[in-house]
Amino acid sequence: MKRISITLIIALVVLFMYLPIAVLVVNSFNANRYGIRWDGFTWRWYEKLFNNQDMINAAIHSLVIGFLAATIVTIIGALVSIAVYRYRFKGKKAVQGLLLLNMITPDVVMAISLLILFIVLGFSLGFVTLLIAHITFCLPYAVIVISSRLQGFDRRMLEAAKDLGAPERVILLKIVLPLIFPAIAASWLLCFIISMDDVIISSFTTGPGYEPLPVRVFSLVKSGVTPDVNAVATIMVLLSIVVVSIVAFAFKGKLKFNF
Repeated sequence: MKRISITLIIALVVLFMYLPIAVLVVNSFNANRYGIRWDGFTWRWYEKLFNNQDMINAAIHSLVIGFLAATIVTIIGALVSIAVYRYRFKGKKAVQGLLLLNMITPDVVMAISLLILFIVLGFSLGFVTLLIAHITFCLPYAVIVISSRLQGFDRRMLEAAKDLGAPERVILLKIVLPLIFPAIAASWLLCFIISMDDVIISSFTTGPGYEPLPVRVFSLVKSGVTPDVNAVATIMVLLSIVVVSIVAFAFKGKLKFNF
């Protein structure tokens, strides 16, 4: 009886989480513009979407920003995590605390602070400011994911490598990086998804000449959800599933988030 209750609770939670997404996907193929009733299957909204050049440009902007931000953040996060794990230096605890503070800071506060900083520095809002903003708020997540992998290390491997005369460069390239590569991949994937999903910080730190997809969709949703918005959201869901499936298959269960 207890097992049935737990299964029922889990099923209800999963249903609550994914039912809205299922409704969105179904309505993207619904001939009824308002999704009130089912009027038949149609590809019309996807045709309308692919003929909408502004929406396509916004999607390209998001993919470019997401790819660049995830790549840069993963490189920086790996270097920071290794430095914090392996070396002792002044301000080590402060670095860890500041990264955690950055992660728990409300998005609105970070968005306003970044906007003020860019204005003071005289930056024009657009691609550069948006990329810097995404790097800033994604960095703590990369450090946490990679650091969690490093905490499971057996330090005796590194000490043995040192005793055998291996220089720091060889230890890093031949031992540390191969062992943390699954965490690096997980970090990149997480940061890419977070970047693609952001609305608040992006809306404050970009200009009209470089509008990412979430900001574009949010501006359209404010006047009511249209079928082409359902279509682009369905494509984003499908893209997320494909990317996660490829990464999960590539690592065959080795990809873990040990917070």
